[in-house]
Amino acid sequence: MSKARTPGAQARIVVVEDEPDIATILDTTLRQEGFGVTLARDGQAALDAFAQSPPDLVLLDLLLPDMSGLEVLKMLRRSERNDAVRVIVLTAKAGEFDRILGLELGADDYVTKPFSLRELVLRVRAVLHRGVPEPGADEPNLLHAGPIQVDLEHHEVRVQGDSLKLTLTEFRLLAELVRAAGRVRSRDRLLADVWGYDADVMSRTVDTHVRRLRSKLGAASDWLDTVRGVGYRILDPTARG
Repeated sequence: MSKARTPGAQARIVVVEDEPDIATILDTTLRQEGFGVTLARDGQAALDAFAQSPPDLVLLDLLLPDMSGLEVLKMLRRSERNDAVRVIVLTAKAGEFDRILGLELGADDYVTKPFSLRELVLRVRAVLHRGVPEPGADEPNLLHAGPIQVDLEHHEVRVQGDSLKLTLTEFRLLAELVRAAGRVRSRDRLLADVWGYDADVMSRTVDTHVRRLRSKLGAASDWLDTVRGVGYRILDPTARG
């Protein structure tokens, strides 16, 4: 997994948006907030920008003239050099299926159109500031739960010795659950600790990321337990009542 952005450095954002008015507003707003911005008006232009230099974050519209934004997201996540890139998808309110599919394909968050520029900037900052959890003063670099090993120093997860390819959000989510192994973490608590959001944000975001994380854990997926109506926990499947 790639290293997170150095704290204090100017974050680079690629805005993938084909509507000129929206693209201009996003460009102006983000630059005023101190971000470096590259505009891409279609999917191919976005892929070209990623190839030149991985950005810190991508604002990705799902409706593009040459290809689906979901296709762009798939290609982005296939590249090892882009695994640390955060992605916020922009989509219409009616497109719940696309929003959920975007999260399952590796997006970190979504914003529905029309959106408040203030909310967008807050979400951009929240996603950028997540980073990767570092061990505390009394915490080891390696966290273990059964076959799952989380290496906080090298930002790596292994299951039975095999390295997993996780996004930064997935890494943070798993680290939080393994750190609290055996204890239930509510959706609200995970939203606060992993996403940096208040409880009024839709918990569907948590559910979708957990489902994606469970699929990546493979043989260890049964260690990720759902506690209905409450949240999630890491627990030895043989210890469940």
